Amino acid sequence: MNIFLIFILTLVHFTGDFYSSFFIPLLPEFVDKLSLTLAEVGLLTGATRLLAFIVQPAVGFLADRYESRTFVLSGLFFTLFFIPFSGMAPNFWTLMIALCLGSLGSSMFHPATTGMVALYSGNRTGLSLSIFNTGGTLAFALGPVFITWYVAKFGLENMPYTMFLGALVFIFCLRYLPLPVSENLSHLGFLGSLKEMLGKVYTSIFLIWLVMVLRAVASQTFMTFMPIHLVKNGHTLVSVGFIVSFFTLAGTLSGLLAGWLADRTEFKKLFFIFHGLMTPALLLFLYLPGSFVYLGSFLAGFMALASLPLGVIMAQKLAPKSRSMVSSLMMGFAYGLGGAVSPLVGKLADIYGLETVLFYSAFVPMVSLIFILKFPTNE
Repeated sequence: MNIFLIFILTLVHFTGDFYSSFFIPLLPEFVDKLSLTLAEVGLLTGATRLLAFIVQPAVGFLADRYESRTFVLSGLFFTLFFIPFSGMAPNFWTLMIALCLGSLGSSMFHPATTGMVALYSGNRTGLSLSIFNTGGTLAFALGPVFITWYVAKFGLENMPYTMFLGALVFIFCLRYLPLPVSENLSHLGFLGSLKEMLGKVYTSIFLIWLVMVLRAVASQTFMTFMPIHLVKNGHTLVSVGFIVSFFTLAGTLSGLLAGWLADRTEFKKLFFIFHGLMTPALLLFLYLPGSFVYLGSFLAGFMALASLPLGVIMAQKLAPKSRSMVSSLMMGFAYGLGGAVSPLVGKLADIYGLETVLFYSAFVPMVSLIFILKFPTNE
């Protein structure tokens, strides 16, 4: 396990996701400033995640074929440059463009860096990937606290100044980020590469991906619309930032635990436990009163985010020649497709009420248990 290189890859993940985390906790501010409807909120979140859904598998496929730092460096730059400028958006469509370009950057660096982790992890792949994943979840825990404090103090229009934090990391990565090592499959063509990458495990990969999509539908629905629900119920913007951070901080801890356990026990068992407990945890998040909502947020995040590294680890073990692409399927592709239902969720919330829609969304993880039962066992 090359600790320094795992640290660099984790730093890229942390920095990119730190900026990506700005959008959700600021939704109440954007709603107030630009008079957005819930349907427009759903369109914003759906479009940014759909962009990741489209781009990540293609980037992962290319990263497995070509040895280049372009995907990582350009993706990191897009994220740290465009997302801060969303604070200056004068209207809905300008906000949409800024967030979509930032999302494009996020979808570029994720598959390439995730695929590189296994190269430097030795026999500690589960632990290394969980540390890498922790960089992202920790960023989503700290980012909302930072940006809600910053905007409350300095205003949305001063968000562009936050890019200087990421610029320091970008310069560091220019110097120390290693060149990826591909599987040298470019000579096989598109179909030949897919056959060589996935072989006979495509059914298992599909089942894992389907479970990860259902996980994303439930978790992203709560991450997108709970801040609005909380503000309507009397919570301040800063308190919402802390509540969102509790959700993702809990995922940081559960991701590390899941990665550590993945090197020692059955994947199927871990998936079943975490997804089985996700529904009651989300319901507690929705209905616990007063300050107990912090506990509900922690429990919901702990269960909802634990299986994220598990899906990546399991897919990489099944398809070692397609590390970047299967990683993108489990992370960006599943996350993007799960988030792409946000416009529908927003429209349903406008019609039936936000609390009602969140209640039924909490039961989505129960459906995933059917597919988890069909997972292959660890070799």
